[in-house]
Amino acid sequence: MPSLKHLLLWGFIALILATVGCATPGAPQPPSLRLPQPIENLSGERKGTRVVLTWTQPTRTTDKQNIRRPVTTRICRAIGEFPMARCREVVKQLTPAELTSQSFGPGTNQKVIYEDVLPQQVIGSQPYAGYAVEVLNNIGKSAGLSNQVRISLASTLAPPPDLRADVTPSGPVLHWTGISRAQLGAAAQSYEFSYRIYRRLPGQPNYLLIGNVRLDGPQYAVPDNNFEWEKTYEYKIASVTELPTAPGGQPKEIEGDDSSIVRATVHDTFPPARPTGLQAVSSGVGRKPFIDLTWAPNIESDLAGYIVYRHESGQSPVALNQELVKAPAYRDEAVEPGHTYYYSVQAVDQRGNKSQPSEETSETVPKEQQQ
Repeated sequence: MPSLKHLLLWGFIALILATVGCATPGAPQPPSLRLPQPIENLSGERKGTRVVLTWTQPTRTTDKQNIRRPVTTRICRAIGEFPMARCREVVKQLTPAELTSQSFGPGTNQKVIYEDVLPQQVIGSQPYAGYAVEVLNNIGKSAGLSNQVRISLASTLAPPPDLRADVTPSGPVLHWTGISRAQLGAAAQSYEFSYRIYRRLPGQPNYLLIGNVRLDGPQYAVPDNNFEWEKTYEYKIASVTELPTAPGGQPKEIEGDDSSIVRATVHDTFPPARPTGLQAVSSGVGRKPFIDLTWAPNIESDLAGYIVYRHESGQSPVALNQELVKAPAYRDEAVEPGHTYYYSVQAVDQRGNKSQPSEETSETVPKEQQQ
């Protein structure tokens, strides 16, 4: 019969075994696949032959862990298919070095912009192209394609090769050789086309849209009506293809490639128009002698005023006013009875450019007038 000492020893061993059994770990968890989260905010916009894609690069995996190893991002394109079932054509595979030139910490959003150039032969061959982006982990696995965007493949007009900016008395005028509707191919007859005109000051990053011209051509001459003298401007133009309106939606547009940039310094060396209609009338009998002058007003927006000239027979014209006359009228009170005076008027703009003198007119002060 076991002694009390043996019973106590066996009880202690059973207790230890029971305690160890309770600490046994459960079923093992599957390892993380480290799949980057699919991109959900892909957007795309076409300009000419280029498609600009924008998205935010994921920083987390599908099991909500931070991405810790380099990933590869590939841009997928499908001509005439939307949505694509899988990545039909890899137009570019971006390495981590190509995605960013600087490190970013966990949870930091990284905006990526990629520009794809469409093959010339696909433009107009299909209604649209589909794009998607797929992010692969370090062993080439992904959680699937991003959201997909559809880009129209409608034709755009080539930029004109001969854009120039001429400075005229009325300001800059842009000239180019474009295309007329009669020159469009059959596939493009269902679209509306126009040209957009852009302008900026040198050194500025962005252009301002200053005009839009419907397709007419082939020769175009479009003035810039909102300019300032003594400034330098840079101009470019691009065609616009207006797509048919989708049901319930707004008309969509595709802007073509930009023309070359032309520069124009709008320096005003242009004088105002020669004044016309100058008339001279002397004062009546019995009044202090004077001669009133009137003429047709100049219509230049930058007109500063007028200079009035006078001379007698055999003499040179002399300016009567030291300050510019603002209105198209002047009274000459420095006259003497019995004298004949010859008058002309010259217009002056705000930059000091002077017109040709008007045709002369003359008037004689009667001798009978009292002083």
